Amino acid sequence: MSFCGLSSPQPLFSKSFHAHRPPPPLTSRFRASADVPDFLSADWLESRRKRPFGPRLNFSAEEAVQCQLDALMFNDQPRPDYGIEVMYRFAGFDPFERSTYFGPFFDLGQFERFRRIFHHSTYRVLLGHRERKILSSLLVEENQYKQRVWIRGARPEEEEIFQFTMVQRVGGSWDGYWLTESLLHDGDSFSGGVAY
Repeated sequence: MSFCGLSSPQPLFSKSFHAHRPPPPLTSRFRASADVPDFLSADWLESRRKRPFGPRLNFSAEEAVQCQLDALMFNDQPRPDYGIEVMYRFAGFDPFERSTYFGPFFDLGQFERFRRIFHHSTYRVLLGHRERKILSSLLVEENQYKQRVWIRGARPEEEEIFQFTMVQRVGGSWDGYWLTESLLHDGDSFSGGVAY
């Protein structure tokens, strides 16, 4: 059996081997690494590009908020409510427990309930909004970030202010990712109730 270009079955550490034979050239030392099988499929890179858009390890808290707002600005591209899907992927709540993501305790485990709240009158300004302006940003703690954003909606005289609270997870499968802990409307956004 040949190992790294050696053809004879001589012991690797014998004096006669080293005395009679010059050391192998640098390129043959690395030849073995080329023989290691590649366990990734041929279309691995393409499949990584097709994965759904959501949190990325290299996003800062500010970039995570920006990506979510961009998705909501073009909410219906490439399909209806795609921007809300992106928001759901960034959401940092447990789908099996009630959440204060929008302020009051809601059961948001099902995407449809989450989607309906975005179509409620106070949150719908985010969907397809025309303009936005960051009012303030604050790094509350090392792993908590808040940003207030003014939004001008697509409908006439439609403008609201929202506060994103981003939390960077520590430990577990989301370690290091910035996820949205809450998206709050300035004011009493659910005073008329919401059927979700």
